[in-house]
Amino acid sequence: MPRILFAAGADRWPDYRAPLAGALRAAGIDAEVMRETDAPDTVDYIIYAPGGTVTDFSPYSNCKAVLNLWAGVEKIVDNPTLTQPLCRMVDSGLEEGMVEYVTGHVLRHHLGMDRYIGATGGAWDPVVPPLARDRTVAMLGLGALGQACARALVALNFNVLGWSRSPREMPGVRCHDGPGGLSNVLRQAEIAVLLLPLTEATENLMNSETLDLMPRGAILINPGRGALIDDAALLAALDSGQIAHATLDVFRKEPLPRDHPFQAHQAVTITPHIASETRPESAARVIAENVRRGEAGEPLLFQVDRNAGY
Repeated sequence: MPRILFAAGADRWPDYRAPLAGALRAAGIDAEVMRETDAPDTVDYIIYAPGGTVTDFSPYSNCKAVLNLWAGVEKIVDNPTLTQPLCRMVDSGLEEGMVEYVTGHVLRHHLGMDRYIGATGGAWDPVVPPLARDRTVAMLGLGALGQACARALVALNFNVLGWSRSPREMPGVRCHDGPGGLSNVLRQAEIAVLLLPLTEATENLMNSETLDLMPRGAILINPGRGALIDDAALLAALDSGQIAHATLDVFRKEPLPRDHPFQAHQAVTITPHIASETRPESAARVIAENVRRGEAGEPLLFQVDRNAGY
């Protein structure tokens, strides 16, 4: 009987208790799921989220895998005590939520809806937007979430460009990679969506130099990682009109401090890290499948490449 430690925070346990039990049962796994243990060397799997109970993984010497509840692993991947296989979360609920957020805000900015939402005074100010086929949207990051969002935008007939660290191919998306590819994509991007992992190579990727490459009046949407953006550079670009608006869901410090300049800036939309949340029901099925695979000696799903950082 595998022993599973739920080390993802006491506040999450009530939401995960029943879905985990059901998913393990459906996968044919008779497991013991616990919230704490005084025998860490007997734990087979750890369900982890930042802020949970485990920071030192060395006592869990027989643990077969650490199963992260988040898509991002930047808060754990460099932990020197973590020698066990690490798996990130990729699940249908997380993907669907991100697609809905990204397409919603791309359409909002494409259609210029801010001009009319909340407008008062009865002014008749018709501005006809271009068709989607005449609007270029750049998807920076072509992992599972980036690809799902790119497919949805292609289905809406947008002209979609993609950029990733390594070469990718996607039907309907003109894919680019490497530094030269990034410059080429940004020069065409009327709307740019950031869905990259946070690594040494991507931190501050959107800085004064890269923001200046974009067409004047471009839109930036960031539901990925807060540190992908140099905050000061973005504020300067917004003040100059180089970037017309930024919709931001993630930040270097969360909750975003009340005195942060983003809070009062009229060209910034702040959402409180709601773009995509792990859903217990679908996430539990991913966890159960990885436990089944671990017990059967099969390759784990979504295992993190430590060298790449994701």
